[in-house]
Amino acid sequence: MFRTVLFDLDGTVVDSGPGITNSVIYALKKYGREVKDPSEVYYFIGPPLHESFQRALGCSREEAMEAVALYREYYNDRGIYECLVYPGVEALIKSLYEAGRNVVLATSKPEFYAKQILEHFHLSRYFTAAAGANMDGTRTKKAEVIRYALEMCGGEAGSAIIIGDREHDILGARAAGIKSCGILWGYGSRRELTAAGADYILEKPEEVRELLMQ
Repeated sequence: MFRTVLFDLDGTVVDSGPGITNSVIYALKKYGREVKDPSEVYYFIGPPLHESFQRALGCSREEAMEAVALYREYYNDRGIYECLVYPGVEALIKSLYEAGRNVVLATSKPEFYAKQILEHFHLSRYFTAAAGANMDGTRTKKAEVIRYALEMCGGEAGSAIIIGDREHDILGARAAGIKSCGILWGYGSRRELTAAGADYILEKPEEVRELLMQ
């Protein structure tokens, strides 16, 4: 039985695409980069922001952190709440909480923002802890976040699993020594999750509940 269930945030608990892409578009425009379709920057959803800006701008980590600061000009004001909880996900989280599971958030988004989002959608009551990145761009690797999350909640790797939509969740789980469940209602594809080595790949929150309540 999985006693500790870790959830990714963006693309797993909430569809944060609009807020993230609008913030990215705002930042890239400062560099003279026009984005014609938000789907062009969907690869920003999930991975650490500075890594995605390095990819987009072909710049150093230090320069990418400057782009992150521009991103936050929009995100702090509007982008953070331009998101919605995926249908069925609150019911999934609530059922795990009521069954006595250790429910924990593990995200590469800054912890400060992640907690605000959980509060905004009245989800924080179900979580034992919320683990995320630091605002200075450290502790962004998913394996680091997972280990930090397990320390925060007192969970053991051998009875833990992470639910996430991108390869970073799956690869981070493997590096941290826990199981992983890739989900298909977010921004990752079955091909991506399979290639990363997900232990399970499921399409609906109800299927995740069935797996975790066995």
